[in-house]
Amino acid sequence: MDKQYRFATREDIPLILKFIHDLAHFENLENEVTATPELLEDWLFARKTAEVIFAIDSQGNEVGFALFFHNFSTFLGKGGIYLEDLFVIPEYRKLGYGKFLLQTLANIALERKCGRLELSCLDWNTNAINFYTKLGSKVMDDWTTYRFTGESLENLAKL
Repeated sequence: MDKQYRFATREDIPLILKFIHDLAHFENLENEVTATPELLEDWLFARKTAEVIFAIDSQGNEVGFALFFHNFSTFLGKGGIYLEDLFVIPEYRKLGYGKFLLQTLANIALERKCGRLELSCLDWNTNAINFYTKLGSKVMDDWTTYRFTGESLENLAKL
C-alpha cells in the first residue's frame, strides 16, 4: 500500500490537537495554542469552517496532516483553498508525505473547481520555503499579512 489520505472525523479530534501541538512546538509557538477539543468540535465539525486530511503510511498510521479552508477570490470570481497548516512527523519528513498532502490538496481544489491554493510560511523556515518553491509556488513579494487578534480585534470592533 502506497501513501494514502483520509479526511478527519470527530473521533480524530485528539489526534488533530496532537498535530497542532507538535506543529506549535516545531514553530516555537507552544504558548500560542488555545485550541481545545471543544473548540475543534465546534469549528471543524459543527460549523464546518475548516477541514483536515491526514497522510497515512503503509501501516495505516497518520504521519502528517493538513488543515485547510475555502476562501474566495474576487478577481477570479471563484473560491480557493487556503492551507492553514501542514505538518509531517519528523521521522517521516523527506519521504514524500508533505508533497503528497499538497498534491492531494491540489486535486481537491481542482475537483471543487477552485481557482487557487494558497498558504503562508514563516520567513525563517527555509526548508519549507525551498520545498514550496521547488514545487512551483509563487512568492507574493508585494503582499504583507496583517492580523487583528485578541485586544486589537476587540478594539477594532469598538471603533
